[in-house]
Amino acid sequence: MTARMDKRFADLKAEGRPALVTYFMGGDPDYETSLGIMKALPEAGSDVIELGMPFSDPMADGPAIQMAGQRALKGGQTLKKTLQLAADFRKGDNTTPIVMMGYYNPIYIYGVEKFLDDALASGIDGLIVVDLPPEMDDELCIPAIRKGINFIRLATPTTDDKRLPTVLKNTSGFVYYVSMNGITGSALPDPSLVSGAVRRIKQHTNLPVCVGFGVKTADHAKVIGSSADGVVVGTAIVNQVATSLSSDGKATADTVPAVATLVRGLSSGTRSARLVAAE
Repeated sequence: MTARMDKRFADLKAEGRPALVTYFMGGDPDYETSLGIMKALPEAGSDVIELGMPFSDPMADGPAIQMAGQRALKGGQTLKKTLQLAADFRKGDNTTPIVMMGYYNPIYIYGVEKFLDDALASGIDGLIVVDLPPEMDDELCIPAIRKGINFIRLATPTTDDKRLPTVLKNTSGFVYYVSMNGITGSALPDPSLVSGAVRRIKQHTNLPVCVGFGVKTADHAKVIGSSADGVVVGTAIVNQVATSLSSDGKATADTVPAVATLVRGLSSGTRSARLVAAE
């Protein structure tokens, strides 16, 4: 499965542009709508999809993603249904890499071996599990790698050169650089600090470095994409879903098109990013 991820980043490198990595919450606000969103993402210009696993206690997420998780759980979303989302998506798209992102607790309850087998069968390429540090690699990271699933690690501004090799040791697919300390959906970081951080991480790894937290517009994507291998957008997409819903929290005819419009704009930013860098 790692082949899908490696091929996508190799193709983008050949094109000379960064990846647009888009996050949405599985099951938000309901299964069918979130499947519609997932299918719309590649058509709108998304290169890699991060599929959120709703969880009742998402400590690293800001209010927007917390609310999305609550809507999904209220709508009956489970980890099994999130895996099913990926499987249904794969019926029409066998090239876009899918990374499941969330917390360890639901996976632990599901059963690690069973989860990894089902994830592979559903066409999952990678995992981001935000509350599992490298010291706990035996829990999920090593078993995932053995099955051929990328384990993508987060690096932050506080991850110093001493800590970085530990963080990168079993990382594969790409490195997710969280460009600021705090929760998701915060303000945009200083672009010059981001480019310095990306250079520093690249001294320790050959993996692509994707930058997230705070990217909301095409201009943001263009600026961040001029130094990173990928731009991750999550909160802006989740907010777009939320604002499209009816007063009682149900999907409307606007929900999927609103997300697609936002992603098309972000995609135009990443597709012009390298042109700026080359000037």
